[in-house]
Amino acid sequence: MNESSPIVAILGIGTAVPAYRLDQADTAKRLAEGLADHPDSARWSKRIFKQCGVDTRYTCEPNLLESADRCRYYPGRSAEDVPSTAERMAVYKRESVPLGLKAAKQALADGQVDRSDITHLITVSCTGQFLPGMDAALVRELGLSVTVNRIPLTFLGCAAGLKAVGLAQQIVADHPSGCVLIVCVELCTLHIQPSATREALFGASFFGDGASACVVGVAGEGRRGLFQLSRPYSALLPGGAEEMVWEVGNNGFDLYLSTGIPKLIGQFIAEPLAPFVAGGKPELWAIHPGGKGIIDTMEDLFGLTQEQTRACRAVLRDYGNMSSATILFVLEDMRRELASRGSGPVGGVALAFGPGLSCELVGIEYVPSVPLQAQARDEAYV
Repeated sequence: MNESSPIVAILGIGTAVPAYRLDQADTAKRLAEGLADHPDSARWSKRIFKQCGVDTRYTCEPNLLESADRCRYYPGRSAEDVPSTAERMAVYKRESVPLGLKAAKQALADGQVDRSDITHLITVSCTGQFLPGMDAALVRELGLSVTVNRIPLTFLGCAAGLKAVGLAQQIVADHPSGCVLIVCVELCTLHIQPSATREALFGASFFGDGASACVVGVAGEGRRGLFQLSRPYSALLPGGAEEMVWEVGNNGFDLYLSTGIPKLIGQFIAEPLAPFVAGGKPELWAIHPGGKGIIDTMEDLFGLTQEQTRACRAVLRDYGNMSSATILFVLEDMRRELASRGSGPVGGVALAFGPGLSCELVGIEYVPSVPLQAQARDEAYV
């Protein structure tokens, strides 16, 4: 990095989940009961629920905790009883803003950033839409300036959270007086389908609801426990256009997620990652846990240790895949662990995958404290 370059970093992180907790074993049992007329699907669902690496998830929809005969999202319901897209979007509109607001307030407090300092607001979601959108609602609820630059990122899938972090890095690197608040909210469980197909059951096995937020800005002297960010890198991996499909249907969004995604990643990820491993294998690996198979593939391909993938697996185990919101849960878990063991500066890479098959990468470096000379450099840019 050029000596005169400001330190662009994640200054604060916040996370939030809904009130309702889904126990994986209990959910699998109730779903199997709903599949009583489809014994092959029931057996397959039990196996995939057990093997996907998830123990618990969270949902904004209490009906998903009901018995199989009362749950409107499970197979066996009449067509008239299944929640329509309009009904699901009404729940999304009601639940998304409070959840995003909670995560945003935590991020601002964690980063000790005043709301008046926020110049850009990036909102991220692919599980619901309404207008005026979550961005406008958050401006009002947080008391941000009415002139804040609002940038909604919609329908970019699991990679969108890291896409937002990369975009924020570019904004602040080019305009060091800028300060970017990112808020990701995903209510994935609203789109569970009452279907006995393997595609629907696979998607139902590991997605959860959650929100995350972070503040990206120039780090001044005295800041502690930061992730410094380098320029992002984006790529579309070959052969992945039809492997992850998310379309609007009459009963929510229909997801197709190929079980061949980990294999594709294993085939093509080396080239996009080359600039990040040129100086040797990084120590930190913040991998979006899009599924157990993705983490396994990255671990095998790059010879990663269990400690290097611990945070990714822990987030998948405790929260499931929360689409775009998940990567900040991983970074927060990593930051907490690094701080608890008094780690010195250590570098790495954050990466996430989405429809396309898209790949987003951002270089990260854990900085336990910002040295005094960094403040002198920063002041030249303010």
